[in-house]
Amino acid sequence: MPTATIDELFAQTIKGDYDNDQAWDAIHSLRATGSREVFDKAVTWCRSSEPLKRARGADILAQFGHTAENQTTLFANESFPVLAGMLESETDPVALSAIVTAFGHLDNPSIIPQILPFSYHPDTDVRYGLAFTLGCFADDERTVSTLIKLMSDKDSEVRDWATFGLGGLSDFDSPKIRDALFNNISDEDEDVREEAVVGLAKRRDLRSLPEVMSALKDKDRAPRGVEAANFLLERSNDPIEDPSACLKALHERFPEQG
Repeated sequence: MPTATIDELFAQTIKGDYDNDQAWDAIHSLRATGSREVFDKAVTWCRSSEPLKRARGADILAQFGHTAENQTTLFANESFPVLAGMLESETDPVALSAIVTAFGHLDNPSIIPQILPFSYHPDTDVRYGLAFTLGCFADDERTVSTLIKLMSDKDSEVRDWATFGLGGLSDFDSPKIRDALFNNISDEDEDVREEAVVGLAKRRDLRSLPEVMSALKDKDRAPRGVEAANFLLERSNDPIEDPSACLKALHERFPEQG
């Protein structure tokens, strides 16, 4: 790819606001190159005096080299210390959110102790990035207490990702985890409620049963209801796919609950 084209793509990443679609198209194109030239320029941007450039540098490194055919992050061992070093001095919430989110793609759990304190950060996007990243390390016990905390965050998207991370991606189980999931069954946000039901059912907690049965009767919620029902029925490896059949099996398995 000619240098001018690379420069144009980098310039495109800082046009508009952080969520600008064209900016993200440029980021995806830069990631897909997988070239040392693009990587080195992204690292340089990580050290820029401009917050949005730092954010874009982190965004590019987060999934560098990713394409539909290649899901491996290139130069991850070099990206990690760059991003970890940025955490020591970064104060801009946009850049900080990008950095924290990036760690979810680098598969290096050694960062966990350094990012846990961001659960107290006042910026919603930073906490959202943390919920996402901790979910990527949901099999690490160090994430559990912070995910529980984020499950009661004031922002629904943070609660949703934290509930999904601990409830759906993690296999950890304890009364405290189950109670946190049970509390979110009555959340005001539908996505949070669905993740909580599935997470509680995954732990075969019968407090989820009424909600699972209700979901199975609702065509919009039935797919998640089927997922949760198969957890309760211990049929994850041989799932029942039809909502009505799931409902019948639940009544047969738990007649006293019906």
